[in-house]
Amino acid sequence: MSTDVTADRELDITAEICPMTFVRTRLALDGMHPGQVLRVRLRGKEPLENVPRTAREQGHAILALDTGADGVTTLLIRRGG
Repeated sequence: MSTDVTADRELDITAEICPMTFVRTRLALDGMHPGQVLRVRLRGKEPLENVPRTAREQGHAILALDTGADGVTTLLIRRGG
C-alpha cells in the first residue's frame, strides 16, 4: 500500500453489502473534487471485486489496494475529472 498518499476523505463500508458498497462509495466520490483521494475500507469478496472495477469504469483511478490479515481491504481511489 502506498504510504505517501494522504486521503482527503475516509469511508468505512465494512458492514455494507452490494450494491450499497458502491452506492456509498460513489456518493462519497461525487462529493469530492477531481484529484482528491478517498480511502475506503471494505470487507468481502463481492465488494473487493465490484468497488474497484466500478470506480475505474466511472473514470476514477485506483491508487492502492491492500487486504489485511483481518480481511479488511483498504482501497485508495483518486477522483477523476
